[in-house]
Amino acid sequence: MSSDRNGKLILTTGNYASAEGAIAVGCRYFGGYPITPSSEIAHYMSRRLPQVGGTFIQMEDELASIVSVVGASYAGVKAMTATSGPGLSLMAETVGLGFMLEAPMVIITVMRGGPSTGQPTKASQSDVMQTRYLSHGDYEMIVLAPSTVQECYDFSIYGFNLAEKYRTPVIIATDGIVGQMMEPVRYHSNFEIINRKPPQVSPDEYQPFQVLDEDLIPGMATAGSEYNFYVTGLTHDDTGSPDMTPERAVKLITRLCDKIRRARTEIHEYVPWEEQHLDDAEVVILSYGINSRGVPEAVERAREKGHKVGLIRLRTLWPFPEELMEKLGRLGVKKIIVNEMNYGQIIREVERFRHLGFKVTGSLVPTTIPFSPRFIYEELLKEV
Repeated sequence: MSSDRNGKLILTTGNYASAEGAIAVGCRYFGGYPITPSSEIAHYMSRRLPQVGGTFIQMEDELASIVSVVGASYAGVKAMTATSGPGLSLMAETVGLGFMLEAPMVIITVMRGGPSTGQPTKASQSDVMQTRYLSHGDYEMIVLAPSTVQECYDFSIYGFNLAEKYRTPVIIATDGIVGQMMEPVRYHSNFEIINRKPPQVSPDEYQPFQVLDEDLIPGMATAGSEYNFYVTGLTHDDTGSPDMTPERAVKLITRLCDKIRRARTEIHEYVPWEEQHLDDAEVVILSYGINSRGVPEAVERAREKGHKVGLIRLRTLWPFPEELMEKLGRLGVKKIIVNEMNYGQIIREVERFRHLGFKVTGSLVPTTIPFSPRFIYEELLKEV
């Protein structure tokens, strides 16, 4: 792996690129525990973070790892962890705390085959529902899904910017293949850096969850600074003090959800989906992540045979792009074929929009091997 970080094209892995993208956007804390196939991110961070004045800690387990990330975030540092499905399951409760405390942080999950121990060294797309509904309670998750090593670098940057802007945990869902394969990558600096909104009032007036803007996002003070405040995982008022009344629960949970729901279009504009040949498409293949890489070749081959086929590649899985489904309905698409390396997860979201006039089918295989262009093409011919 080249160590050149001056914008030149180098050869590296998705896991290393994810780590370097996080550092580039300002991540200075990593708390984690090794788990295949994400461990290379921790290895890389253990070497690189001290070089840029950051801190790496290998915790005793995933539970401690995510707690340390929440703490680092409140200490004013851009913080992250990396894991895979079983580790993400262990982090679930504290990720919920992150939502309640509105702690900006990034979690990279490198998906592998499951359930349980499953196939630790293989790839999968079977955790996309877990990424959305990881913790209990009502909340809105942002989940990005890269399909190339370059996107691993770029999406780490996007993930931190979204986490900081909306004061929320963000998950980047790669997989065992994207994470460990090698491709040319440009470690560029052509991006903006977004930092969390600071307190908007003096220390004497500060309330940690008081909203003063229409974006529903409160300014965030650093723990240990001149801003003294209290926070809790309980339902709380603007001062951070517990408030268990039904009225407060409605007000707080509605705001936590609406700050993301209202920004849905903005989030999708920031990390947009990819589309091809939609103008005349009667059939559209929808895919994401590693499993999307064989779709363009299959679509072009089908179009050469006269079939009106288009493609969609999701890059933001959650919030799910409802406006995209509405667009496909307006265009008169007759059928959407969802390709997933699982037994049917994102397809359930697409099926919610069948009232728009299209039929929904899927190539749903809980395999650890991405669909080849030939397989996609042959499955496509059964549908056109």
